[in-house]
Amino acid sequence: MAVHFISQSLTTVLLVGLLGLTGCRPAPAIGEASFDFFEYQGEDAIFDPSINPDTEYRNPIMSGFYPDPSVCRKGEDYYMVHSSFAYYPGIPILHSRDLVHWEPIGHVLNRPSQLQLDSIRIDGGIYAPAISYNPANDTFYVVTTCVDGIGNFVVKAKDPRGEWSDPITLPAVGGIDPSLFFDEDGKAYLVHNDAPEGTPLYNGHRAIWIHNYDPATDQTFGEKQLIVDGGVDKSKQPIWVEGPHLYKIKGKYYLIAAEGGTGSQHSEVVFTADQVKGPYLPLASNPILTQRDLPEGRLNPVTSTGHADLIDTPNGQWFAVFLGCRPYEGDLYNTGRETFLLPVSWQHDTPIILEKGKAVPFIVQPENWKMDIAGVNPQEFTGNFTWRDDFDTDKQLAWQWLFIRTPQKDFWEIRKGKLFLTPTDHNIYEIASSAFIGHRQQHINFTVTTAMNFIPDSETAMGGVVCYQNERFNIVFGKTIRNGKPVLTVVRTAAGKQTIEGTYEISKDKAETPLLLQVTGRAGKYSFAVSSGHDDWQEVATDVDATILSTQKAGGFTGTIIGMYTQK
Repeated sequence: MAVHFISQSLTTVLLVGLLGLTGCRPAPAIGEASFDFFEYQGEDAIFDPSINPDTEYRNPIMSGFYPDPSVCRKGEDYYMVHSSFAYYPGIPILHSRDLVHWEPIGHVLNRPSQLQLDSIRIDGGIYAPAISYNPANDTFYVVTTCVDGIGNFVVKAKDPRGEWSDPITLPAVGGIDPSLFFDEDGKAYLVHNDAPEGTPLYNGHRAIWIHNYDPATDQTFGEKQLIVDGGVDKSKQPIWVEGPHLYKIKGKYYLIAAEGGTGSQHSEVVFTADQVKGPYLPLASNPILTQRDLPEGRLNPVTSTGHADLIDTPNGQWFAVFLGCRPYEGDLYNTGRETFLLPVSWQHDTPIILEKGKAVPFIVQPENWKMDIAGVNPQEFTGNFTWRDDFDTDKQLAWQWLFIRTPQKDFWEIRKGKLFLTPTDHNIYEIASSAFIGHRQQHINFTVTTAMNFIPDSETAMGGVVCYQNERFNIVFGKTIRNGKPVLTVVRTAAGKQTIEGTYEISKDKAETPLLLQVTGRAGKYSFAVSSGHDDWQEVATDVDATILSTQKAGGFTGTIIGMYTQK
């Protein structure tokens, strides 16, 4: 499959040449949509300054919707996973040798037997997977929660590039955000978020619990134990302590957790203990990461930082991966929660991810860090890259593509350099699986271009491009029939209410020919244009209010996904 990263968008002349070949390629059947290519180009000013790639790196290391990072190490190889919610396949997994340059190696949950998402809301599904390596049995583990589904479960693999097991449910583990810890003596433990003992004292009152874990049976055993009640200082009513991870460092146990909710008050806090089950005491330097105390009007803010995971390097350095958001205005961001990386400084036996009052930097130059891509084929996940898929193989879709929920049938096929989509029984406005294949929006400013051929057979039939946040908040740019004539239309759906933002009537001589569709995003405004491939771009809708795709307005925990779509 020709999936390319190129520095600039292809010119219209090249696109015309591609469209000129369509006469030699199969045409779609009535109701079926075909796409010649899909191109995504990022255009954010923060990525314009040059860096020395041998000694510096950019933040975020994973731009766009890559939330809740968790990382582990075996030898000199790092592996990282992220939440996927109700998108399929579930839990992207990546490999690195330097924590900066990442190669996608698959998805942990890539079989329907592992992940059924029927009737699960888009921000349900897979929350906060935690990846661990157990040297005692040379096995990798991912433990996570399927919210509104099977609850907490674990999967495992000897080779993280290979197939992972089917889920092993953990019936004794409630709540969310489980994480496994393998101690030096071979014993294993599971920590997680759940309700506190008794009746919660206030809204958002949660607790961190610990269980014994048996790698032989992959089950918890014995009595669970409360180790953090509420957070750092329960008298201040801290909310949503969650995302715990446990470590043993120089003979002491460290527990880190998120606190303050996933919005602008998000933070990361740390506790220590001499014994694995505590008592755990908060350290005086808490929080060890937050941006909530910085001025709201600062330039190019990063907000909502937290949900961190610590990792040591073979030479003894420590780093932290964590999530953050890049608003374009106020608390509005369409890119979702992204993954950042910072070196950790140890101050008075406390791991400090970022000193209080400092902003998350976009360019980082850690001490003694050097680029290492030996044995890694890194993809571009940050900077102003251009990603393009020409659909020139029928073996499989590129790693970057996502489905809304687990597909219930094969609605896509690659034939002779085209992607064909056949409508399913459902559309994107339902909590179901629809004929949609999407790519993450990874920049505040971007351009998406595709070449589509679609012959609608009714006024409900639609084929085109969708900017999708969830079933109630989305924008569709598609070809359909209105008053008996083929048209392109932009339909904006906010809180389930639809408005027509623009319509373009297609002339009779182009009713059955391919069209170029383009979406241009500029912060909270998206524009939609069409061309027949002769440098004749026509605006269909300009500066459409796309703030409805922000987490602040649409709710949930995901970012915007932009992709190809068809419906009956």
